[in-house]
Amino acid sequence: MGITARVRERINAFLRYNQMAAPGYGSAAGYGGYGARPDKTRLRSSNERSILASIYNRIAIDVAAVKIRHVRVDAKGRFQSEIDSELNRCLTLEPNLDQGPRQSRQAWALTMMDDGVVAVVPVTWEIDSEGEADYTQLRGATIKRWLPRHVTVDLYNDLDGTRRDITMPKNHMAIVENPLYSVMNEPNSTHQRLTRKLNLLDIVDDASSSGKLDMIIQLPYAMKGDVQQKRATDRLQAVEDQLKGNAYGIAYIDATEKITQLNRPVENNLLKQVEMLMKLLYEEMGLTAEIMSGTADEKAMLNYFNRTVEPIIVAFIEAMQRSFIGTKRTKAGERIQFYKEPFKLVPISQLAEIVDKLRRNAIVSPNEVRDWLGLPPSDDPNADSTANSNMPQEGQALPSTDAEAPSPADGSAPTGDPVLDALDEFDSVITESFKSLGVDENAIA
Repeated sequence: MGITARVRERINAFLRYNQMAAPGYGSAAGYGGYGARPDKTRLRSSNERSILASIYNRIAIDVAAVKIRHVRVDAKGRFQSEIDSELNRCLTLEPNLDQGPRQSRQAWALTMMDDGVVAVVPVTWEIDSEGEADYTQLRGATIKRWLPRHVTVDLYNDLDGTRRDITMPKNHMAIVENPLYSVMNEPNSTHQRLTRKLNLLDIVDDASSSGKLDMIIQLPYAMKGDVQQKRATDRLQAVEDQLKGNAYGIAYIDATEKITQLNRPVENNLLKQVEMLMKLLYEEMGLTAEIMSGTADEKAMLNYFNRTVEPIIVAFIEAMQRSFIGTKRTKAGERIQFYKEPFKLVPISQLAEIVDKLRRNAIVSPNEVRDWLGLPPSDDPNADSTANSNMPQEGQALPSTDAEAPSPADGSAPTGDPVLDALDEFDSVITESFKSLGVDENAIA
């Protein structure tokens, strides 16, 4: 490979697509700072203040727990090895200056569930001599405007510590739509209906706990005319002034007046509707109360992963494969794949039996098993072999026996079956006994 083939052009999205970007490095160059992280994903107020925030966070954590890799596969699509690329470094080590790989995946999933779509934007990348891009920094962004071939995203710029609206081509980023969009983000979806009901329930709770007395004063005279209504208003104002001016909130009334207290919760069916919508939302999203509390069994977790987590991960992988890898490199065997730890939820008592079956069927090696258990690899040369150690291997001599198996008395070869060999030997002994007595052989038959 010549010198020109190794020349790579480093590109920054803010400098290419925004020529007015000012150089600088945040507060070190005189720019103002922030009290909170400006690059952090924050949910909408309607979702953040409700129980839906816990559902978002639970799913985002489980999505982030699945590892994503840039790998190479063979002609049949089977995994061969990881590719030592800047894109793989972003997926496994450092996607950007502010986030780790797991933290970034969680932020992407949160943004996608909150907005219904998220854009994974390459901020910096390198172009080799063949025109192929290798991305060196990735960030999640919300989409502000849709154009035919471009989108405007709200992207954090770590050069000056600000968020900016930048318009970029669609094929330059991975645009991921929420697979559960019709359940979570549609205006009349179960998720949005539950959000509105929870907001109404919050309003009722605020009203019931606002400190109002909610009482009715019955006056000893009718209020049909303007004069009586003015007297009632003056009397009400007098009671309010007594309550405000007294340190203990005490007021007096006339002996003929009567007070009816009403400070009790308003009877409505909001709570029942919220419970019904919560149950319906759980069913549509593949969730259960046990999953949210962490007490679900292996079958429930497997169903939750297949119905909820796996579609979200596949949506991210397919978008990255299309935008970051492209057709040419896909044909060359490059893939974006995810890897889930298969025995994370298996108890130790069952894990020993599973490992034994995998070892006896020559599927895994001892060092692979030790890696699952968090143990260092063994130095034994056979520790990286998938052969069954309980079976004789090729070129290995079979164990010899000191005594040969007894042969029947008639000289016939043993059959190998101990029952049949014993019967043949018994028949030979009986035949010899009859012959010694002079009995004809045909009579014996």
